[in-house]
Amino acid sequence: MLQTTETTETTQTNGLLAEADKSILFTTKRPHIIMERGEGMYMWDTEGKRYLDFIAGWAVNALGHSPAVLRDALAKQSATLVHASPAFYNKPMIQFAELLTNISGMDKAFFASSGAEANESAIKLARKHGAIRMNGAYEIITVTNGFHGRTLAMMSATGKPEWETLFAPKVDGFKHVPINDLDACFAAVNNHTCAIMLELIQGEGGVNAVDEAYLYGLRKICDMYGMPLIIDEIQTGLGRTGKLFAYEHYDIKPDILTLGKAIGGGFPLSAMLTTDKYDIFEQGNQGGTYTGSPLAMAAGHAVVQEIVASNLARNAELQGRYLKSKLQQLSSELPVSGIRGKGLLIAFDVPQGLGPKLVDECQDNGLLINALKSSVIRLMPALIVTREDIDGMIAILHRAFNKLLTSA
Repeated sequence: MLQTTETTETTQTNGLLAEADKSILFTTKRPHIIMERGEGMYMWDTEGKRYLDFIAGWAVNALGHSPAVLRDALAKQSATLVHASPAFYNKPMIQFAELLTNISGMDKAFFASSGAEANESAIKLARKHGAIRMNGAYEIITVTNGFHGRTLAMMSATGKPEWETLFAPKVDGFKHVPINDLDACFAAVNNHTCAIMLELIQGEGGVNAVDEAYLYGLRKICDMYGMPLIIDEIQTGLGRTGKLFAYEHYDIKPDILTLGKAIGGGFPLSAMLTTDKYDIFEQGNQGGTYTGSPLAMAAGHAVVQEIVASNLARNAELQGRYLKSKLQQLSSELPVSGIRGKGLLIAFDVPQGLGPKLVDECQDNGLLINALKSSVIRLMPALIVTREDIDGMIAILHRAFNKLLTSA
């Protein structure tokens, strides 16, 4: 008897999942589905099921899945020059650096492939400044429950209590202080301090924002001691919070800025931006085989140019307000609380232990959301999201909640 198409697809999927279990190193628990293609706000798995995506590759797919501008840029550049070695300039590198410095108000750009690499570059730059201008100062103050990446140094910089003993010994030179506690930060400054580094909204830490007065205080501390303020905008940069950069909400400017995720729209890419004052690296201090590769630069230029040209930061602001209003309505009848965030980086609280169950139930119903903790849900859809998409998400979320609460 001939198998139906559905049965054949299921058989193929099961075979691929078995191969995945056999050959892919475990690093995270993944659902037993295999994503095959994406377009706009949606992804489809190998069995043809469609998912409304409110994760967007962890805030990566700013333009949605497989946007035409990114596809076209990659196709055009791959036919011209893919890689030229970082020992040479290339035209897309120059064009992209010019674009980023123009829109950010910074002066210089360094390119890498991941957010952790961009943050490592920022720390190297701060320590170089400490070595040559601050009598060898090397310590960097960071914020508890922040997140700066998964290299050994960045795990040391990240103030996650559960990481304190993981992969010990840690890289020395980081002090962690509570968010929005200016006194604690000031008390942590000493002769060894060379920089302060933080996210303005802690994405992985629970979508917690800094207070305005606190950030102004950090800026004053850095100015007082002649050290750089490093702002990690790996997750918040390029429109996510309703402005191109989250620091624009506070009317301050960083000395060093890191970008990732949305900068490549799905292509692995990151950047560290800084001012002329901190253009202090010497030959060999920093680099990398893939830094500034033509293919990556063409991708980044196309994505960022589209974000700016289409004013997607404004769409993030408007749709973020609408999303919050719909969640507020939901909270009048369901246990939704603590709605917070800016633009399209939104989180809310649910009863303890319900988060992962809600994620699973929504996935079963064709919606992808993220549980940061067992009681925290995070939403970070593509910047192209519409009211219709939000209404669809809310409808599925509502049904999932009702089912879980009814069966509890």
